[in-house]
Amino acid sequence: MKNIGLLFGSFNPIHNGHVSLANFFINHRNFNQIWLVVSPLSPFKKNQIILDKYERLDMVKIAIKPFENIFASDIEFKMKTPSYTIDTLNKIKKIYPENSFSIIIGEDNLDNLKKWKDFNLIIEDYKIFIYPRNFSKKNIDLNINSIDKIKAPFIDVSSTYIRESIKKNKKIDGLLSPDVLNQIKKKKFYL
Repeated sequence: MKNIGLLFGSFNPIHNGHVSLANFFINHRNFNQIWLVVSPLSPFKKNQIILDKYERLDMVKIAIKPFENIFASDIEFKMKTPSYTIDTLNKIKKIYPENSFSIIIGEDNLDNLKKWKDFNLIIEDYKIFIYPRNFSKKNIDLNINSIDKIKAPFIDVSSTYIRESIKKNKKIDGLLSPDVLNQIKKKKFYL
C-alpha cells in the first residue's frame, strides 16, 4: 500500500512553493507520492477567469519533471464542474482502493473548510494536513483528530501575485521553474 498525499489546486500557474511543499511532504511526512490534482474549477473560484485546464496541467508536468515521486493528476477533468473534493476522493478511492490517501491544504483554506461539500465525511475518512499560509482570516476549531496543522516551510508566494506581476511586466525569476516561466512567455499567458 502506498501513502499518497493529494495537493489540490488550480495551479494557475504552478510555482516553486507548490513544488517545495510537495517535496517537503515526501521527505518529512512519510508519503510515498504526492499527486498535484489540477482542478478545472473550484467551487470557491466560480467567478474567476482561469487559464485553460490543459495548459495548467502541462505547466504542472513541466515543473515536476525532475521529481520522481510527484505526479500530476487530471482526474477532475472527467468530472462535473465545479469540482468537489469529496467526489474526487470517492473516485480516486474507487480506482486505487489499495492506497491510502491524505489531503494537503493551505491554512488559507481553513476559512472555507467547514463549507466543503460533505465535510464531515471527509474528516471521518481522510487525514488533512494543513500547511502555513498568511492569508487565513480567522482560526477554526482544529480539535478534529483527522486535521493536523504541521510546521512545513512557510512559502510567501502565490499564483495571484505571479499573474499580477506578469501583467505589470515585473520580474518573477526564482518564483517558478525556468521551464514553466519559458512556457508562460512563449504562450503569452496572463498578459
